[in-house]
Amino acid sequence: MDPSDNKGAHGASSHASSVSGSKANVIVALLVGLVLGFFGGRAATGPGRSGDSNAQAAAPSAAAQAAKPSRPADPSIFKVPLEDSPRKGSDDALITLVEFSDYQCPFCSRANATVEQLQKDYGDKLRVVMKQNPLPFHPRAKPAALAAMSAGEQGKYWEMHAKMFANAKQLEDADLEKYASEIGLDVARWKKDLANPKFGQAIDRDQALASQLGANGTPAFFINGRFLSGAQPIENFKNIISEELPKAEALVKGGLKPNQVYAAIIEKGQTRAAPPQQERQQPSTAYRKIDVPAEAPAFGPKNAKVTIVEWSDFQCPFCSRVSPTLAKIKEQYGKEVRVVFRHQPLPFHQDAKLAAEASMAAHEQGKFWEMHDKLFANQKALTRPSLEKYAEELGLNVAKFRQALDSGKFRAAVEADSTAGSAVGANGTPTFFINGRQFVGAQPFENFKTAIDEEIARADKALASGVKIENLYAHLMNNLPEAPPAAAQAEPAEPPVQKIEVGQAPAKGPANAPVTIVAFSDFECPFCGRVIPTLKQVEEEYKGKVRIAFKHQPLPFHSNAKPAAAASMAAHEQGKFWEYHDKLFANQRALDRVSLEKYAEELKLDMGKFKAALDSNKFSAQIEADSAEGMRVGANGTPTFFINGRTVVGAVPFDNFKRVIDEELKKAQGGAVAKDSK
Repeated sequence: MDPSDNKGAHGASSHASSVSGSKANVIVALLVGLVLGFFGGRAATGPGRSGDSNAQAAAPSAAAQAAKPSRPADPSIFKVPLEDSPRKGSDDALITLVEFSDYQCPFCSRANATVEQLQKDYGDKLRVVMKQNPLPFHPRAKPAALAAMSAGEQGKYWEMHAKMFANAKQLEDADLEKYASEIGLDVARWKKDLANPKFGQAIDRDQALASQLGANGTPAFFINGRFLSGAQPIENFKNIISEELPKAEALVKGGLKPNQVYAAIIEKGQTRAAPPQQERQQPSTAYRKIDVPAEAPAFGPKNAKVTIVEWSDFQCPFCSRVSPTLAKIKEQYGKEVRVVFRHQPLPFHQDAKLAAEASMAAHEQGKFWEMHDKLFANQKALTRPSLEKYAEELGLNVAKFRQALDSGKFRAAVEADSTAGSAVGANGTPTFFINGRQFVGAQPFENFKTAIDEEIARADKALASGVKIENLYAHLMNNLPEAPPAAAQAEPAEPPVQKIEVGQAPAKGPANAPVTIVAFSDFECPFCGRVIPTLKQVEEEYKGKVRIAFKHQPLPFHSNAKPAAAASMAAHEQGKFWEYHDKLFANQRALDRVSLEKYAEELKLDMGKFKAALDSNKFSAQIEADSAEGMRVGANGTPTFFINGRTVVGAVPFDNFKRVIDEELKKAQGGAVAKDSK
C-alpha cells in the first residue's frame, strides 16, 4: 500500500481528491497510495514505509497485485530477531517466516490462508513466527493481539489466532471472551492475563522493530530475513523459499546444525531499512489565488517576498514530518518568507478538529506555535485531557482555554479554513501554496527551495517594476502566472473504456439517455459526500441526457459504510433510494444502526420491512457483487465514476465531468446523424 514516503500527503486514504485536470490524478494517486500502503504493502523490492506514507503513482490493489507476475525479489537479508514471539513449526526448520500482522486487517486475514497453505506444503521445513503490529486506525486490533498473547499463556496462541482471523469483523470484548471459551481456555485466568504489562511491552517492541525494518504496513513478511510485503500470491512466497532452501541445506551439509541455520543466515543482515531516496521533483506550476485571513497564525513578516500558506491537520503524520523542513526554511530565508497556517482536519481523524480548535485557543493567548509543536510531538494523544495538559505546560490561562473549547468559539474559523482549502484543492494534507503556487505533501527542503527561489525572483521583478513591498502579496495574487499551454502539459493516458452494466443498481434519469454515469461510492467517504452537489449540477444541466446509477464500494476501514449501503438498498426496496442516499451523505458521522432507522422513519418507510431487511442481510450479496465489480474495473478508491465506461476518479469539479459528458454527447449525436444519413 503506499510505497514512497517523502512526498506524503495525507488525504482520504483510498478516497479521491477534488482537484482539477491532471492534478486530480496526482492527488488521487497519493491518497489511494496511503490506504493501499496500510493494507497491501509493497511488492518484494525491499522495505519501505508502507504503513504511513504515500506514492505519487497509485499503488495497485491487492487483487491487481495478485493478478500480475511478481518482480524479482530483493535479495537483501534483514536481521529479524525472533525473541519470545509465538512460533509454530520445528526449531530445526530450514526456512523461518516472520510475519508482522494485525488481526483487524482484511489483507492479513487473506494472507493467513496463504501462510497456512505454505505450512501444509513445506511441513517441517517451515517455521512461522508471529509479531504484532496493530495499526492505529484499527481500534480492535490491539485488544485482539492481547487476547491472542494471553491465550498463549495457556498454550493456545495459535488456536486464538485462527479464531480471530476467521472472525476478523467480530473482535469486540464479548467476541474475544467467547472465542477464549470455545478453544477451552480457563477464561478467568485468560482475562486476568490480559492486563499483564509484558504483552503491551511486547507489542511496543514488535512495532518498533517493524518500523526499524521498514515494515510498517500489514501484513509484512521476512523469509529467512528477506522482505515480502502484502497479501501476495502464494507463488511469490514459494519463489523466495525455493531460493533460500538450497542455501540453508548447503549450510547443514557444511556442518551447521539445523537449529542454528536461521541465526547464521541473519547474523550479518541489515538491522534497519535504508531511508527512502528523496526524489527531486519539478515544482508545480499550478497557481491559485490564496487569501490570508487576518487572524490566521503566521510567522515571518507580512511584507515578506514569499508567503507560504499551509493547510494542515494535527493528526496527520505527514504534516508532522514536514515540520523540520519548515524550520529549515525559517532558518535559511529569515525575513524573506512568511508561513501561514490554516486548518484542514480530515474527517477520518477523530481528534484533529478539536486539536485545531485547541491550537486557536492557544493562539488567542499568543502561543499558537508552541501549541502547534506540542500537538505534532504528541499526535497519538490529542484527547481533551491531553489538550488541557499541554495548555498547562505552556503556561496558558487554562480556564480561558477550557472556555474556548467548551463554547466552540473557534469552530467556525476551523471550518472556514477547511472550506477554503477544499475550494482551492487542498483536500489532502499537508498542502502548501508558495505565493499561490501549489505544493503537495511532505516534500524535502530542496524541493521547497527550488520553488521559493523562483518566487523570490518573481517578487523581485514586481518590486523593481514599482510595486510597494506592503502591496506585494496582493499584487502577486492578482497577477498569477498563466498555466502552461495544454499541449505542453504531460496529461496521463486515460484508462481504457470499461463495460459497466447498470443491472439492478439504483438509477435515475431516462433509461435511453445517451450518457450513463455509474458511480462506485461509499456513504462514509467524505469525498463521496463532497461530490454530491457536483452530481446534482450534472443532473440539472443535462436533464434528459444523463442517467446516473449508484453502485456500492464500502471501504473496509469504514466500519459503518456497509450497514449504510444495506440500509440504502432497504430504502430502495421501498422506492426511496435517492432520498435515503441524500440523508446518509448529509449525516456521514451518524451512520450507526439507530441513526439508520431514524432516517428511515423520517422518510416514512415501512419500519418493519426496513428492519427485517437489515437483520436478514438480504442485500449483502448485491453489495459484495458491486464491490467486486468495482475492483475488477479499477474502482479501488472512492468515489470513482464511469461515464459511458470512461473513468473519472475523485470529487473533481463539474468541468471535469462536463468535458467527458460533452464528448460522449457529441459521439452520440454523430452516431445518430450517420444513422439518419443511411
